[in-house]
Amino acid sequence: MSPSASSSSSPAGPGLLYLVKQLELAVRARLDDVLRPVALTPLQYTALTVLERRPGLTTAELARNSFVTDQAMADMVVALERLGFIVRDGDPRDRRRRVIRLTGSGAEILGRVRDDVVALEERLVSQLRPRDAARFREYVVACHAALSDRPSH
Repeated sequence: MSPSASSSSSPAGPGLLYLVKQLELAVRARLDDVLRPVALTPLQYTALTVLERRPGLTTAELARNSFVTDQAMADMVVALERLGFIVRDGDPRDRRRRVIRLTGSGAEILGRVRDDVVALEERLVSQLRPRDAARFREYVVACHAALSDRPSH
């Protein structure tokens, strides 16, 4: 066993998975605070940001990119459509498919929280040197790729 592998499970400190979960919960709590004034959940926010970057996804594609099940996304799509943040249209390349895109209202709601989300991300890495913050991002991407069987680049 390598020294780095044994240190992650040593009695001297919590395991890495525990620390990652603590970080996730802290981020979630702070993101809840940021999104509360605009009445969005973190999962809704995630779905809207995915559509901002990748318009024209199906519900199933949006679910995969937003870390929820297809059924949970189907329910969320209905809610976001009722709020006027998204629309579903026929896919011009395949009439059998319906794709989702962000509306002007959806883009506006993201714009209203963008600065606060950026501030939260900056706070997340505020105790790191800039070079280490960039590496942290690279490490998170690499760790995710290792567990999702997808290449990190």
